Amino acid sequence: MAIVTFIIRYPVLGVSARIKMAPQFIQILRYVPPAVLTAIIAPAVLIPTGDKIDIITNPRLIGAIAAFVVGIWRQNLLLTICVGMIVFLICQLYM
Repeated sequence: MAIVTFIIRYPVLGVSARIKMAPQFIQILRYVPPAVLTAIIAPAVLIPTGDKIDIITNPRLIGAIAAFVVGIWRQNLLLTICVGMIVFLICQLYM
């Protein structure tokens, strides 16, 4: 299975290493990971059940807001994840 995956992916990756990309394109690519993560996380945080948006008592939203604040403030991924999970768990236990 690993050999098949390697054979499928190597031609694209091998050729792309030789291609010189424009600086503007590289700058645009920096925004792809945050956009993808936002698209994955936002529906799970805002509408976890798929029914309605409950902003006040949504522990996922409160944990995400806490993680966002810590992430902007400290620029530390591990701390951001830990704070978000701890706040989420505390809110889920007491709400």
